[in-house]
Amino acid sequence: MVNKAILRQRSAQGTILLVEDEVGTAVPLVLGLQDRGFRVLHATDGHWGLKLARAAQPDLVLLDVVLPRMDGFSVCRALRRTSSVPILMLTERNQDRVKGLEIGADGYIAKPISFQELLARVRAILRRRELNDDRAFPSGDRIVVGDIVLDRAARKVWRGGRPIRLRQREFDLLCALMENAGKAVPRQELMGRVWGEDWVGDTRTLDVHIRWLREKVENDPSAPRYIQTIRGYGHRFLAPNALASEAM
Repeated sequence: MVNKAILRQRSAQGTILLVEDEVGTAVPLVLGLQDRGFRVLHATDGHWGLKLARAAQPDLVLLDVVLPRMDGFSVCRALRRTSSVPILMLTERNQDRVKGLEIGADGYIAKPISFQELLARVRAILRRRELNDDRAFPSGDRIVVGDIVLDRAARKVWRGGRPIRLRQREFDLLCALMENAGKAVPRQELMGRVWGEDWVGDTRTLDVHIRWLREKVENDPSAPRYIQTIRGYGHRFLAPNALASEAM
């Protein structure tokens, strides 16, 4: 039986769950992260990794793709049904990188792994998460654009009075767009707002999250009325009636 009280103990730097079956990859990562003050949990197969993630509630998951018993994609999908914990996929295959982003991973680290790159990514993600946790908005601080209502204090969104369920980064991205409603926001600014100024991952993760948002807030995601793309620049959030006025 898993002792959840022990697993949920915290360190000042944060708790990281590494799900990796290759000893030659796992041992240097565990030792290196521990040397820098992180608490590291290690699982050698996907099934145990999923159990540890649910029991320990780590601050970050480093998740290999090819694993015994349950592959990394299946673990990622299962976690995303109930958790917004940041997930970095560990993979050596290019095709796995986009797939990981599409199913909810926050980024990837290419194998063979550069420890310094991994450390920079880990610190950037945890800093960003800490900023989000510390962020406070006045009660009832709402943004209304068209029939979409976003409550920053409650971190909830409604469209036409019906709640929309968003992941953490989807909410942060929608908030950044709605706070600048009518204005074009550069891609780099959106990346900095949602993933942190020192994000060094694949910027395609922004495109994936924009697509997810459109699937949830648009009537027809293939012909978006709210979330507009400004080619070569960024995105803007626009009420449909404002878009109609522009066309006149």
